[in-house]
Amino acid sequence: MTGDDYRYRFDPEAKQRFLDPLRERFNSGVRCKGRILKWDTVIEQKANELGRFLLGKSILDFAEPLPKLLRHDNRELRERIHTLIQSKTTELGIPKSTLHYLRKKVAASRPLRVYRPVMERLMG
Repeated sequence: MTGDDYRYRFDPEAKQRFLDPLRERFNSGVRCKGRILKWDTVIEQKANELGRFLLGKSILDFAEPLPKLLRHDNRELRERIHTLIQSKTTELGIPKSTLHYLRKKVAASRPLRVYRPVMERLMG
């Protein structure tokens, strides 16, 4: 932070590391009206549809395209973590502290992130 206005100054490299995944996500293809379009094109089309709707020239349809939001956690994994006992996790090679934090994360309603080796031990 710099100065009295509490503005953040980021290095160009840090900005680029943030913007690259954002661009990649927005430039993923999505099926809309029988064609595969980029999200920026879809957003532009929906903004035009909204303008025509507000002018009374057309109807509004925000049902298409449906975004596919992929979650990396599932109910199975959450249930498995919730029902695990300490002796079983010791057999699986999962430390007691890891089990504690996994249970804490399962109790929260946020998306669950589990380190890949731990997930393999849990599901394997």
